[in-house]
Amino acid sequence: MPFREPSFSFICNSAITHLGTGLLNHASKASGHFPTPACEKQSAVFVRAFDILRKAISLHAFPAVAIAVTRNGQLVASSAMGRLTFDPGSEVSIDTIFDLASVSKVVATTSMAMILYERGELDMDMPVRTVVPEFAGEDPRRDEVTFRNLLAHSSGLPAYAKLFETASTREGLLDAIYGMPLVGEPGTVAAYSDIGFILLGEALSRIANEPIERFCQRNIFGRLGMVRTTFNPPKAWHSAIPPTADDTWFRHRVIQGEVHDENASVLGGVAGHAGVFSSATDVAIFAHALLRGVLVRPETLSLFTRRQTNPEGTSRALGWDTPSRPSQSGKHFSGASFGHLGYTGTSLWIDPEKQLSITLLTNRTWPDNQNQAIQQVRPEFHDAIVEALQGNS
Repeated sequence: MPFREPSFSFICNSAITHLGTGLLNHASKASGHFPTPACEKQSAVFVRAFDILRKAISLHAFPAVAIAVTRNGQLVASSAMGRLTFDPGSEVSIDTIFDLASVSKVVATTSMAMILYERGELDMDMPVRTVVPEFAGEDPRRDEVTFRNLLAHSSGLPAYAKLFETASTREGLLDAIYGMPLVGEPGTVAAYSDIGFILLGEALSRIANEPIERFCQRNIFGRLGMVRTTFNPPKAWHSAIPPTADDTWFRHRVIQGEVHDENASVLGGVAGHAGVFSSATDVAIFAHALLRGVLVRPETLSLFTRRQTNPEGTSRALGWDTPSRPSQSGKHFSGASFGHLGYTGTSLWIDPEKQLSITLLTNRTWPDNQNQAIQQVRPEFHDAIVEALQGNS
């Protein structure tokens, strides 16, 4: 079956319909939650950027992609290409829901931290053991691990561990983390850590006195009208979600509509490091809300997105990442920018100086996690988007 992309007018209208429904359903909320649809000319303006994605699909970098771009409060691009898998079958649309993987760290967990910080309920320099006493141990360095360390990936906890190989329950996996030895001095080395964010998610849930998925639904997804964003999508959605793996090593089934990350799977699909499913339009709504100061105050966002000065040389902010050189954000995002990547081939980058956000969602892990072509596609796509906007400003 030859590749056929849905028409741009259909895609833009679909995004408008989605945004319009959200506005109707949330009319009582504060204005400014939704970017104004303005993507009618996207096929001409972003022709090179879309060609990059078409070529990537033809080269099997990923079977499915959905993108959304906001600038100056407008949704200037909203498009989807490809199919759920490389086989003939269902085409994706702008409403297609993807496994965000580690983009969950900012859409859910870091946003939860920002909200709790604004409420005065989260002290960034509070030792984690004061909230999670199970984390205390014989190593005195554990007493020094703070919430700031967890958010900045400088806790001294290891980056990753295949805890799912020995833990079969949520409680068992969390217990393994509580007793996990530190591999570095807290605050001295930045090492991107899923383990630290699993611990962070549990600690924030205890501060909020409710599970992370319930907090995020009430205070982020529902509040912003992100109607296609959730942990653990209902089964009725599964067949339209791009699968992320043919898992022959752990779950022994195609992973579709359930979280790709194995540790998150043992945690019941809800974790601080992974588990959120969303559409490109919804992620764009989230980005727009941050740029407009709707979700948290500008000073709170600035605090969390400012690159840390300690440990020396880190690119990490609090929960967020910032552009390094070279960067997956490309070469045009300013030093004030912030974003995050997801293992399944997802990303979100935001530039407050340009009032720009770019959401790129794929299932590059299909079928076996091996394809790394997304690392070349991402910066090329981001550069093409920014250059097109510069040429049409």
